[in-house]
Order: sequence, then structure tokens, then C-alpha cells
Amino acid sequence: MKLISDLFGTDYGLMSISGIVFMLGMGVFFVRFFQRKMAEDAAAAAKAGR
Repeated sequence: MKLISDLFGTDYGLMSISGIVFMLGMGVFFVRFFQRKMAEDAAAAAKAGR
């Protein structure tokens, strides 16, 4: 219980949570971004007849 109270009750705990959330959000963004770009590139290649 001390771990959770330190995590949510201290400034370094809140910074850790915000860092973890930011990194997870950035990972989700990049996965979706790269998948969209790969699909666009595949469609353009198929349209060009490659």
C-alpha cells in the first residue's frame, strides 16, 4: 500500500505516471501512424502497377 500511496501522492510518483502514460501514448501513435503510411504506400504501389 505504501507503493501506491507514494506513486499517487508524491511529486516523483506523479511524474513517473505521467512519463509512463506519455510513452504508451507515443507508442500507440507511432504504431497507428506507421500502419497508415504503410497502407498508403502499398495502395500507391498497387496503383502504379508495381
